[in-house]
Amino acid sequence: MTTSSLPSTPLPSTALLTDRYELTMLDAALHDGTALRPSVFEVFARRLPAGRRYGVVAGIARVVDALAAFRFDDDVLRWLEAERVVSASTLRWLADFRFSGDIHAYREGEVHVDGSPVMTVVAAFGEALLIETVLLSILNHDSAVAAAGARMVGVAQGRRMLEFGSRRTHEGAAVAAARAAALVGFDATSNLEAGRRYGIPTAGTTGHAFVLVHDDEHAAFVSQVATAGSATTLLVDTFDTARGIATALDVTGTTLGAIRIDSGDLPTMARTARTLLDDAGATDARIVVSGDLDEHAIAALAGAPIDAYGVGTSLVTGSGAPTAGFVYKLVARARQPGGELEPVAKAGGEKSTVGRWKVASRELADGIARRELLRPAGTPRPVSSRALQVPIVEQGHIVHTDDLDTARAHHRTAMAELPSDAHDLSPGEPCIPTVHLDH
Repeated sequence: MTTSSLPSTPLPSTALLTDRYELTMLDAALHDGTALRPSVFEVFARRLPAGRRYGVVAGIARVVDALAAFRFDDDVLRWLEAERVVSASTLRWLADFRFSGDIHAYREGEVHVDGSPVMTVVAAFGEALLIETVLLSILNHDSAVAAAGARMVGVAQGRRMLEFGSRRTHEGAAVAAARAAALVGFDATSNLEAGRRYGIPTAGTTGHAFVLVHDDEHAAFVSQVATAGSATTLLVDTFDTARGIATALDVTGTTLGAIRIDSGDLPTMARTARTLLDDAGATDARIVVSGDLDEHAIAALAGAPIDAYGVGTSLVTGSGAPTAGFVYKLVARARQPGGELEPVAKAGGEKSTVGRWKVASRELADGIARRELLRPAGTPRPVSSRALQVPIVEQGHIVHTDDLDTARAHHRTAMAELPSDAHDLSPGEPCIPTVHLDH
């Protein structure tokens, strides 16, 4: 936990990680005076992705980092001027911009459901408006990966989980995805930058190309063991998996650390591999499987003698990690600085919103979550419920950030509170109903 001002930072400015209309709205609001109106924005998902029973909040610490770098420096201002995005007076206002509002949010690793106000931004309209896109970009991406990863960890039965998604997404997103996966219980990542930046253990040995560049599989394994030691993981399915295992044992004997199988009928191959390893006396050798795994495939492998799963595509792309669907909506505003906040809401079908500043808590019974309670800000928290939001930024000062270990611990606590049907992979309703309390 830290308390400090949003600091100057050597990181590149994040101010243009936004949509043009944020700045054109700001330009008009500064000219008509509404930019100064006190406002409350909420980040929430109208509904969970199809079939999901819960979501997981991730990216809060990255939001804080992005705010620290949200500065309109000279290069940014010159570009905005050249492109005639906003007026000269707005450029002068942007040159001095520093976020000075408040942000309350669910802690990283917390579970959310439909309508959960996972982040609340309280600031002058112009300030709150500017940070919308970058907040949504971070929270939607990281929370999507975290929710997908949590489902996988939930069915892995304590086996090691390895994040292998770097090749399936944008290079920057790969680092963020590794962090989100680690948050929900993945044990290691293949991404070295994620290891350097966040202290996540890294894993990886060789791929099929390494085997193919050698004259034969035996020569490849000898080379790998010569540099990595016999405790390494040998990829045994380049040609024939059973033969690959025999070759690995020939090179390492009973000291073989692990084998990895990346293709084929994984349940059958894992059982065959276990028999071959045990019969050779390599009873401590582990079996790692990979190859387009998702939570359903991992669940189907529960009965196979597998020690670790390597997961990539389904964890970091939309096929397995659909967007969290977070939106950023104005729910209250005052008519002038110091004025009383008034609820505002959008009408119209599925995209309608619920006006007023809301605070969330979770009702528990015997330690199990029963309801998500949303009450008007300033009203007391109901008995037998725990607060879900914590202050993140107050008057432009950081007052709370969780490191990755703390976030992981909180995630485990939140998951332990879920009712048993939350872990069912079949489509279903959110595992915690949302209730709006009127006071």
